[in-house]
Amino acid sequence: MNAITTIGTIHGVGLGPGAQDLLSVRADRLVRGARHVAYFRKAGRPGQARRIVEGMLRTDVIEIPMEYPVTTEIPVTDPRYNQCLSAFYADCTARLATLALGGADVVVLCEGDPFFYGSFMHLHSRLSGIAPVAVVPGISGMAGAWTASGAPISWGDDVLTVLMATMAEEELTRRIRDTDALVVMKIGRNLAKLRRAVIAAGRAESAWLVEHAAMPDQRVSRLVEADRVTPYFSILLIHGQGRRP
Repeated sequence: MNAITTIGTIHGVGLGPGAQDLLSVRADRLVRGARHVAYFRKAGRPGQARRIVEGMLRTDVIEIPMEYPVTTEIPVTDPRYNQCLSAFYADCTARLATLALGGADVVVLCEGDPFFYGSFMHLHSRLSGIAPVAVVPGISGMAGAWTASGAPISWGDDVLTVLMATMAEEELTRRIRDTDALVVMKIGRNLAKLRRAVIAAGRAESAWLVEHAAMPDQRVSRLVEADRVTPYFSILLIHGQGRRP
C-alpha cells in the first residue's frame, strides 16, 4: 500500500465582480487547470461564482456545489441563523479537507475577493492547521461598481466607509452622514430603509445605485430615480469630493 506523501492545497480564488476578462492571470490559470472545483450557491440555482467561469472548466472537472441551508429565510439576528450556517461551514470544511488530505488540490470559486465579506473566509478560518490554504485576491464588487459609475470614489484625504444595508436604520443614517465617500452593499430587500437613511443624512442627491456591475445587465442610476427593490448584486455609491490639485 502506497502512503500519500503530499497534501493537496485548497485555493480560494477571487473571480472579480462578474466578467471573465477581469480575472487575474493566476486565477484564470487555476480555474482552467482545476480537477476539483467547489462553489457556494443557493439551493436549486447554479450560483453566481459558477456562472462567471462557464466555459472555462476542464471537461473532466469534478464539481462540488455547496448549497446554503438558509439565506434570507431567517433574520440574521435570530440565533438559528448562526447555528445553521456554522453547521453548514463545518460540513463544507470536512468535505474539502478530506479531498486535500487525500492529495487533491481544490479550487474554491469566490465572487469578488475571497477576504472581503465572502463565504470563503468561514472555510479559511476552519481549515487553518488542517490543510494548506492559498488565496488569490480578486477585484471587489465595489471596485467594479465605482468603475461602472464613471467617477472616482475618493479624492485626497476622503474617508471611505463601507456599510451593509442590513444594519439598523439609525446606524446607517449616522454613518452615511459622517463619511466623505460611501459604499453600501447587501441592499436586496433593504432598499426602502436605505433610501430613508440616505435622505435623513442629507445625501440623497449624490447617491447612485449600480446593479450587476461588470455583468451584461449592468445598470447605473440615481437613487432618487430608483423605485423598485434592487437585486442582491447592487451597490450604492456616494462619491467623495475631497482635496485635489
